[in-house]
Order: sequence, then C-alpha cells, then structure tokens
Amino acid sequence: MKEEFLHYIWKYKLYKSGNLKTISGQKVEIIKPGIHNFDSGPDFFNAKIKIDKTVWSGNVEVHINSSDWYSHNHHINKAFDNVVLQVVYNHDKEVFRTNGELIQTLELKFDNRLLNTYENLLQSKLWIPCEKEISKVDKFIVDQWIVKLAFERLEEKSNRINDLLQQFNNNWETAFYIQLAHNFGFKLNGEPFELLAKSLPLSYLAKHKNSLLQIEALLFGQAGFLNDPDGDDYYKSLQKEYQFLKSKFNLKPIEKHLWKFLRSRPGNFPTIRIAQFAMLIFKSSALFSKIIESKNIDEIKDLLLIETSEYWINHYLFNKESVKKTKSLGESAVDILIINSIIPFLFVYGKQTGNEVIKQRALDFLEKIKSEKNSILESWKQVGISSDNALSSQALIHLKNKYCDNKNCLNCQIGSHVIINY
Repeated sequence: MKEEFLHYIWKYKLYKSGNLKTISGQKVEIIKPGIHNFDSGPDFFNAKIKIDKTVWSGNVEVHINSSDWYSHNHHINKAFDNVVLQVVYNHDKEVFRTNGELIQTLELKFDNRLLNTYENLLQSKLWIPCEKEISKVDKFIVDQWIVKLAFERLEEKSNRINDLLQQFNNNWETAFYIQLAHNFGFKLNGEPFELLAKSLPLSYLAKHKNSLLQIEALLFGQAGFLNDPDGDDYYKSLQKEYQFLKSKFNLKPIEKHLWKFLRSRPGNFPTIRIAQFAMLIFKSSALFSKIIESKNIDEIKDLLLIETSEYWINHYLFNKESVKKTKSLGESAVDILIINSIIPFLFVYGKQTGNEVIKQRALDFLEKIKSEKNSILESWKQVGISSDNALSSQALIHLKNKYCDNKNCLNCQIGSHVIINY
C-alpha cells in the first residue's frame, strides 16, 4: 500500500466513520480533515478534530504504520509538534512530540474493495489504467475534468513564460519572441531555434525591420548557415550583409550542427522555418501588441499565414535548387503555434495584468481551434473519448502524460470515480 492512498481515504472521508476511536479508546469526531499539504511538513494543515470532549485545531499526519513517525524523524522535528492526530493503517508503536507528550493515533478502517481497485489500476498494463472502466464513467464527470485539465495545461505552460519574463526583466515582447522562436522549431528544432533567438536580441532585428534581406542575414548568420566559402549570388549577398551586421552588433552565432534535418520533411527543414520566421518579423512589427489586441482567432491566423522570400520558392537548402513550390506555413502549423505560443501568452498576460477578458479569450481561442492529430488522441478515441477542439485535445494530452502514464489515479477525477464506484 502507498501512503498517498491513505491520504486519499482521509481527504475524501472514505473510511468507516461509525464509532471512531483512538488507540487509547477515546471517541473521535472529524470536524475538518484539514488542507492537504504537498510540501514539507505535516500531511494535512488546519484540521479540526474532537477527541472525547476536547476540540483540537492543528495538523494531521498520515502513515502506513505508526512507527513511521520515527523512521521519518518526526520525533525530533519541532514542525510536527502541532500534530493533533496521527492517522495510520496499522498501529505498531506509540508516538510522542519532541517534549515527550503522547500524540493520539487513529487506525483507519475502510472497504478493502477501494484498495483492491486502486492496486489493480497501479498494476494495469493497459494504455491507460482505467481503460476497461472509463466507458462507465458519467460523461458530465469526464467533461468537467477535461475543462479543469485544460486550465492545468495552460498553467504548466505559464511556468515557462514566467521564467522567460523573469529572465528578461518583464519584457513581454522579448519573452514572446523567444517563446515564438522556440515553437517555430516545433519538436525537432525547438532548442536550437530558442538559442538562435537568445543570441539575436529582438531590438537588433527591429533596427532593420524594413529590409527582409538584412533580417534573413541576421537570422541565418546567427543560426550558423552562412559559413560556407562558396555559394550562389543570394547566399553571398546574405554573407556580405551578415559580416557587416555581425561586426556592428558584436554577434556570436550558434553552431550549425545543432540543427536537425534527418527524419524531417523538406517543408519542415530548419532553413525553411527560419525563412518563414524572417518573413513574420519583416511583415509584423509590434507583433505582441497586435496579438493582445486581436479579438478573434482569424485575426491571429492572418498574422501567421506567411510565406518566404522569393529565393526559397525553389530552394529547401542554400545553393541547391529544387522544383518551384510556395513554402507557406500550413494551417496545422499555424494552429500549433497558436496553441503553444500565443494562447499561453494571452493567458499569462491576462492573469498578470488582472484582465479577465484576455484570460478568458485564451480559453475561447482554444475552443475555436481544431483538435490536433497525433497518436495520443487517436488512442483516446479508441477507448471512447474523442476530441472536438484544441481545448479538449490539450486536456487529453495532459491527462495521458501527467496522470495516466504516472498512475496518478488518486488525483484524477476519472480515476477517483473508478476507485469509489467500480
């Protein structure tokens, strides 16, 4: 048995509540179980427990065996002196505060079917632990949980944005530029794209916002793509511009070998993505402000539906011609950028500025974007849960990665329902 299971039993009052008594025989009434603490210190804060005729306000500590009090060194930790009740599965030893006072212990009794169901979920080898039971769970419970998970996923993405804001002195434009660059690399080249953006301040690009050639020179040069001794006329013109700008701004490029081309379609080559990013910067000055001011999703999509400079129409790589083809960001790529960059930024911006309208707009935009297509969502569909839009698809990805894969069933509303009812 895991201790977190006892936390769950205590938190949701799933124990047999009739005739509760301490080990010493004193009558116990649970007025408030307390607030679950996930940090250091006692497991539940601010509980209210009536033992015999005395009402105690304090903390509750939960253990499998009461002797765990000693193996966890609580007997020498004054942070546990305000524990008013120890709750255990098995009492095997009396416990005391640091001053020698006895702490009352309650041995929990509960329906063993709860434990059996939970252990079956933990031992499950299925794609999700509750795969056999999830179809029985009320749709209302699933839908409510999906909305909450969408918030959780946004909060998780907010952590990265908050880190960027802290790193760049609360400069929203710079933090947005870094985040957008990272996601322009998608999964394969996110890290080198972020390194590129961090090596090239947005202010330097802004000084040359009226010249696409100079913007491309800065980006491709900093990406390490302009070091070959030979090349076509366009390549040489970029080289010439970059050498001037590199000296002007005292720039240091990143290593070219960081970029990944293998297992990538030509349209997703980092050279094409950098060219598209250059066009976005060229066409969209004050992009972050425009994003904040956009009141519908189509306005944002119009900002991101960009192509490349003429050179890239018949190139995927420098100095190597290919069949002519327009290299625009596809609809699915635009949606991914909105989901991973723009919506989290709107959410954080609305939250930090106290603007609930912008914060809600982030969620509304998620509902207006089509569901992503990937193996996780296809598997959810096979177990009976479909995704209608990006809000539900993001929630289901989060559910799989953070709950199902970690067997975190006790903190999942679906898993909790299965444990209690099946």
